[in-house]
Amino acid sequence: MVQITFIDFAGQARIVSAEPGLSVMQVAMKESIPGIEAECGGACACATCHVYVAPDWSGRLPRSESMEDDMLDFAFDVRPHSRLCCQIKITPELDGLVVHTPERQG
Repeated sequence: MVQITFIDFAGQARIVSAEPGLSVMQVAMKESIPGIEAECGGACACATCHVYVAPDWSGRLPRSESMEDDMLDFAFDVRPHSRLCCQIKITPELDGLVVHTPERQG
């Protein structure tokens, strides 16, 4: 199992165990992580699973594709390390990943 830390806007951290092959969004929904709405269910058709990847992790993730970049235009308070967590697939290499949820979803 891979550990992922979700830190909400207020600073509360939640550490969860995740199965490789799932997306970070799927894990967030399964674990009822506050701040992740995932209205489209992971189809990359909304921006309600927007997260900020901790800067020391962003270089370890696969680059975002154009569809994700386009959807981020609809997200609230986009920053350099913004990602849609439906597009981040969990692999063993992501053990210890840290993501922050924004104040609100777009």
